[in-house]
Amino acid sequence: MNQIFMIIMAVSAVIGGIDRIRGNKWGYGAKFEEGFLFLGPTALSMAGMICLAPVLSDVLGKAVIPFYRMIGADPGMFGSLLAIDMGGYQLAAELAEDARIGSYAGIVVAAIFGCTVVFTIPVGMGMIAAEDRGFFARGIMLGIITMPVGLVTGGILAGFSVIECIRQNLPVFALAALLLLGLWKIPEKMIRGFCAFAKGIQWVITAGLVLGAVEYMCGISLVKNLAPLSEAMETVSSIGIVMLGSLPAAEFLQRILRKPFLLLGKRLGMNPAGMTGLLVGMVSVIPAIAMYKDMDEKGKVVNGAFLVSAASMLAAHAGFTLSREPELLGAMLGAKLGGGAAAFILAMLVFCADKRKQ
Repeated sequence: MNQIFMIIMAVSAVIGGIDRIRGNKWGYGAKFEEGFLFLGPTALSMAGMICLAPVLSDVLGKAVIPFYRMIGADPGMFGSLLAIDMGGYQLAAELAEDARIGSYAGIVVAAIFGCTVVFTIPVGMGMIAAEDRGFFARGIMLGIITMPVGLVTGGILAGFSVIECIRQNLPVFALAALLLLGLWKIPEKMIRGFCAFAKGIQWVITAGLVLGAVEYMCGISLVKNLAPLSEAMETVSSIGIVMLGSLPAAEFLQRILRKPFLLLGKRLGMNPAGMTGLLVGMVSVIPAIAMYKDMDEKGKVVNGAFLVSAASMLAAHAGFTLSREPELLGAMLGAKLGGGAAAFILAMLVFCADKRKQ
């Protein structure tokens, strides 16, 4: 499967490259170029955390490892609190006592829970108009409720039993429950807290990038066990190469699915912006959130729920997984599709039930 997927990415990269030479007549050349330009933002969001991963493992391991052992979970699951492409994978790999669980935490769980906490919520709350934040927050809550469907599905596809998936994810489920409670009871404070947390992560990543750059250029190691910046950039470059094909492929998929999705939207009572947002969100969170103002109320709730699990699975997360753990691509895609589908169904049912009560 992985080889087939890589061949598809390669063919898509060839088509995108040819179209770019021809002047972007089909629209795939722009996506090819966008995939390469993605290297800059990817490096800024990842490289510093990759450099700091061994340092954070040493510092956090003293507290994290005993606690996770006590509750019967692998310490690598702690890494899933960060997004897959914002240091979650590296931290999970560094802390894991079982490499298989570390890979599951860093790829599958970090792509869902970590991405939601570190990226989707703070970015969404920052971009969405104040009058629409309630719909978004409600959607996020419904997405978190169905998140275990995705995590267990991904775990099974990664070779774990249902019981093992539940046991390893106990800390994640506990934090998710607290998150739900906070979004329900004190939404404004939770929004501010998430934005502050995201800003703090950005500071840490930038500090790691600066330390790695100083060591690379001057040979001066200011922090013990810092991973070389050149190794971090190798990871970023491998993701960028896959993105050359994944973005044109995602554009093609959006085009062939747009008409069926719009017809489905009419049946479900959701406007075109809401249905298109689901497709766009599977490629990138930011453009999907930018469309929020054009969605109807149902679309706003459903998209918020869907993004918890399904965000960025066809682009950044697929590219990262193929570059680091290609054998887990099926588990990652299955987890995000399973969780996203469950969130979509629950959000539709809840919204319809609420409308009947009014």
